[in-house]
Amino acid sequence: MKHKRRVSIKVRVFGGFLIFAVVIVALLWIFQVALLDTFYKRIKIGEIRSAGDSIETAIEDPNLPDFAAELSESDQLDILITSDRGLPLLISYYTETNAIFRGTPAQYIEIYEETEAAGGSIFQQYARLGDTQRPRSENDNNMILSKTIHTASGQNFLLLLHSNLTPVAATKTTLEFQLYCITFIMIFLSVVLALILTLIITRPITKINETARSLGEGNYGVHFDESGYREVSELAGTMNYTVAELQKLEALRRELIANVSHDLRTPLTMIEGYSEVMRDIPGENTPENVQVILDESKRLSSLVSDLLDLSKLQSGSLPLVEEVFCITDEIEELVARYSKLAENQIRFEQDRDVYVQADKLKISQVVYNLINNAVVHSGSVEPIVVRQSVREDLVRVEVIDRGRGIEPEQLHDIWERYYKADRTRKKGEGSGLGLSIVKAILDLHKATYGVESELGRGSTFWFELPTVAGAILGSAEEPPQD
Repeated sequence: MKHKRRVSIKVRVFGGFLIFAVVIVALLWIFQVALLDTFYKRIKIGEIRSAGDSIETAIEDPNLPDFAAELSESDQLDILITSDRGLPLLISYYTETNAIFRGTPAQYIEIYEETEAAGGSIFQQYARLGDTQRPRSENDNNMILSKTIHTASGQNFLLLLHSNLTPVAATKTTLEFQLYCITFIMIFLSVVLALILTLIITRPITKINETARSLGEGNYGVHFDESGYREVSELAGTMNYTVAELQKLEALRRELIANVSHDLRTPLTMIEGYSEVMRDIPGENTPENVQVILDESKRLSSLVSDLLDLSKLQSGSLPLVEEVFCITDEIEELVARYSKLAENQIRFEQDRDVYVQADKLKISQVVYNLINNAVVHSGSVEPIVVRQSVREDLVRVEVIDRGRGIEPEQLHDIWERYYKADRTRKKGEGSGLGLSIVKAILDLHKATYGVESELGRGSTFWFELPTVAGAILGSAEEPPQD
């Protein structure tokens, strides 16, 4: 199968850093060179307007001359305040030769009237004081703000503020040279940093990829390095857990093949051997030999049936056929039937009839397999108890034996297909599929189940099913209708 060729993480990280560096450099060029004039002019215009508002606020302050001098020095402004009759009242200059200081009273009156007619404020950029009608030119370096001020006491003033726009051509040339140097340095450092970080980031991922490839080839003895940054460490930990589960699954698979092969081979060998004896040796065609062949055939058929049932249950191709039935009667019948075949004493304890809604045949199979499991692991003399108890709206069925018990670390594994807690295999001790079938059926019913065991004292296997509402009845009553 061909996979679409994808870009590696190294290329993505490397390209990402380069793109980031190019974007930063481009922004520097745009703001420091291309938009330098625009930003500079906007800042100067903002300063001169702000200065006009400040002087208007402090127009009647006795310390206005000192304030104007400080403002003129800090913002590089020429300041002139006249009366509405054109008489200069305050002069504070940064540029001594500025034309606004050489105007006549008539000119100041004219500017006052024009400003008042324009709403009290006029901002213009032009070369000389008298050129108020000349269109604005990009080459003009003078900015003049005229503002009329009216006080609460009835006094009227004209405020003229002047500022020069310093040519920025030399500044732009200097910035361009610096930006060329910065661009080269940033691109170089970005390449170096991208290479270093790419190695740091991708090295553990590459190692995990190589180890995973080895795992995919069937090498279940691999180990993922959990060092490095947190995300990679967590990924490696998850992969190590997966490896452990795969090793366990592989061990169970091999055991399954070995056990199934053994259980299939044994009855087949017996059938083949006795059949050849009956064919080749006169007088061996006896009922005893025929019975051996029949018994081994039944054993072989039972094993195959268990395997097929378990596969169907786990694949979901064996649906539930639910009905309301008396689980007490079913258990009692199973115990009575099994007691005739087993040497153990099997006792059923219950105090009432209980009805459930479930698959009658499959629940019977669960109880049968649990009893059979108890018989196999109890020996022929130990009694077995099947107990039914009711708690609120749940019925609990327990199968209690006094057998060998189960190691605590094996309690989780006994539900696995073909797992045997006791590795000593004996003929007739079951196929190891019974508990797997129990688990699959109870999972289909979404039932609660479990096992409690103590070495040398036996085991208790149990499951719980919800009772049908109003169906916990005395033995003489009829079951509810579904």
